Amino acid sequence: MKIFLMIALVVYCITTLFIFCYTIMQFHLTLNYIKWNKKRKNINTAPNLITTIDKMVTIQLPLYNEPYVTERLIDAVCVMDYPAHLLEIQVLDDSNDETVAIADKTVAKWLAKGVDIKVVRREDRSGFKAGALKYGLEIAKGEYIAIFDADFIPSPDFLQKTVPVLNQDGIGMVQTRWGHTNREYSLITKAQAFWLENHFRIEQTSRSNLNLFFNFNGTAGVWKKEAIIDAGNWHADTLTEDLDLSYRAQLKGWKFLYLEDVVSPAELPPTLAAFKSQQFRWTKGGAEVSRKMIPTLFKAKQPFGVKLHAIGHLLNSGVYLAIALSAFLSLPLLFIKDILPAVKPIMTVGTIFFTNFIVLAVTYKVATADYFKNKSIFQFAKMFQIYLSITASMSFHNSKAVLQGYFGKKSAFIRTPKFNAESNGVIALQRFSSNKISSALVMYLLLFLLFTTAVIYGISMQNFGFLLFHLTLSLGLGLLFYFELCGLLKKY
Repeated sequence: MKIFLMIALVVYCITTLFIFCYTIMQFHLTLNYIKWNKKRKNINTAPNLITTIDKMVTIQLPLYNEPYVTERLIDAVCVMDYPAHLLEIQVLDDSNDETVAIADKTVAKWLAKGVDIKVVRREDRSGFKAGALKYGLEIAKGEYIAIFDADFIPSPDFLQKTVPVLNQDGIGMVQTRWGHTNREYSLITKAQAFWLENHFRIEQTSRSNLNLFFNFNGTAGVWKKEAIIDAGNWHADTLTEDLDLSYRAQLKGWKFLYLEDVVSPAELPPTLAAFKSQQFRWTKGGAEVSRKMIPTLFKAKQPFGVKLHAIGHLLNSGVYLAIALSAFLSLPLLFIKDILPAVKPIMTVGTIFFTNFIVLAVTYKVATADYFKNKSIFQFAKMFQIYLSITASMSFHNSKAVLQGYFGKKSAFIRTPKFNAESNGVIALQRFSSNKISSALVMYLLLFLLFTTAVIYGISMQNFGFLLFHLTLSLGLGLLFYFELCGLLKKY
């Protein structure tokens, strides 16, 4: 028993240290963001841009069975404020449902109005989204390639704001910030928006400002076609083809720029099932790219700081695995003070979670400052705790994706369902729901009971080292169980 507890303690310390290093990296990016934000408020930091609009742009719209959002997307890009003779639109449709007819009808409508738009279809769906983008690129007329996923609603001035930035020498890609059309739809969408604010406000902005590697987010960005080809074109060997191409392009010397003030509205997954599907793909894809690109990064001629942040960025997925391991290992460690009193001083590592908690709270307070500007600190604290609880509890689901990615297990590209629920109501939600009791529902219930018991035990024994951690997990697992049950009962 003592040997088991010592092994558990060592592994717990390693996983906790990994999470702590990730948190410190986040804090470094936050400090840079605060500094940059103050600077841009005092002086005009806009670069001297070439404002002449003379570049041919191809907009690619990769679709696969998106009946609820296809027409909305095509309508949005067809009214772009850009010279008509310099704009081409490709609807890369791999669908096999009613989306085919919707796409054809909508494209025909805009063709009749003189828009240069076409539906591009392949014989098979090989390579999934990456395959569709590569296929379209081979026949694209544009020097620049803009990409939008089906759930986006780009504003008419999108190209006016991004193309002049991309005109600068050496810039290979320009990424814009995602907006959220359905942020207030449910607690799930609120939690996702809260998390994404940190990514798009703090992470992307600071990495861009510090000339660190950062990623194209798969949509709402514009590439130079030359940069895509120079980096080896789209690859379909990972589930996050956008992250993969981003690193290959930057290792080739192309620079990326991020435009925080250019917002591209999009829909957040409104159900737990859709959110989990998206998270699994992103997490596994991130692990796959880290497995593929980290060895190359070690050999690359890049400054140490750039390498360090790049490797930390690619290992983001591993945080979920570290959280899940820490959670399970913390349970037997509740008893270690009684069985191994000599290691009692070492158990201060349990308080590192509190340190991480405080650092992340500061980071998210900065990231969500605009949203909570006229709201109380208690509203922020409530949302932060809900976000942290859901994220920590999702680690049990995402850890499987991380392990599959690290060990090279391949799986199909499962796209996230798009609902346009504001317009289509529960009809769209019911289309992708299931009537079967999932194993996840049972897992969430059992884990909720397990960590709730740990909370009660910790309080009764006055063993408070893991109390905040276990409370966070208990709340998150209870929420996930509730969301899973609502999906089963079709209560949206």
